[in-house]
Amino acid sequence: MKPVMASSPAPATDPTLSPGIHLSGEVLMGLRHLARRGSAPGTRTLAGLPGGIVTRRRGRGSEPDDVRLWSEGDDRRHIDRNATARTGILHVRTHHDERDRAVVLLADFRPSMLFGTRRALRSVAAAEALVLLGWRIVGDGGRIGLVATGLGEPVILRPAGGERAMIAVTGALALAHARALETAGTQEPPLAPSLTLAGSLLPSGGHLVIGSALDAPGADFEPLLTALAERLSIRLILVSDAFERARPPGFYPFATPDGRRGTVQVARQLARQPASQDTRCATGSVDDRLADYARRGIAGLRLDAEAGPESYAPLMERLDAVL
Repeated sequence: MKPVMASSPAPATDPTLSPGIHLSGEVLMGLRHLARRGSAPGTRTLAGLPGGIVTRRRGRGSEPDDVRLWSEGDDRRHIDRNATARTGILHVRTHHDERDRAVVLLADFRPSMLFGTRRALRSVAAAEALVLLGWRIVGDGGRIGLVATGLGEPVILRPAGGERAMIAVTGALALAHARALETAGTQEPPLAPSLTLAGSLLPSGGHLVIGSALDAPGADFEPLLTALAERLSIRLILVSDAFERARPPGFYPFATPDGRRGTVQVARQLARQPASQDTRCATGSVDDRLADYARRGIAGLRLDAEAGPESYAPLMERLDAVL
């Protein structure tokens, strides 16, 4: 699989296009303010520790930062003895947190994600949530990267920090999604190659966040995910459409990428039946999959495509706290 390296944002999306179907770089940029809403300075210092315990960072890092003159209020434990002895004046050594938080977002834009019955396609919902999380990460000083995969070659961005990194991420997402809509088909490529690519962008201990419904990920996906979880912190954003969780009985029109149209009937008894392992119509099916992943040490959350960014923001705040 040959990746496409993205280095600049895509052109602005036509504002006349439906926002629930098409992704706009400008709209994704606008989620920045929503991502930071309600984030007090205290909450920005939350860090995930082994064991799933969330606590505030305390103390100082072990990486030396600078040596300066001692001033009233400095902790005497930070006095630099060498500089003090050499100059005869009290000096203190400051330190900074040596932790480098690198996060790669894996956005699934395969044909199965180009589906939705209310508000937005699942692919659009996944992108919105990932961007909200990305803005929080760079706002806290972390580095953000991207792998956006579809029918064609993936678009990738290596982890980088600051606002410019998120500008590139939003543009790359809009570009990759536009390509996915143009090349939509029935073929469902496996996710394992993109997962391998995303893992290669991260150092040991890095963070990988996957935004997908994980439909037909391929035979190699689950073993690879389990293996990567031993080296990386992996979180799932499992996207779900309302029609998948509960299908009201009735007649439903449909259209396929090749131009075929028709109507399918959903019977009343089907709406009452629990979903099998191969279907996604029961309310508990998504939650059951998340519980199964959690037992394997891969935490995640359910993202309802019909809810919208206002509802996604607090979910991403919670996810950010444990990355």
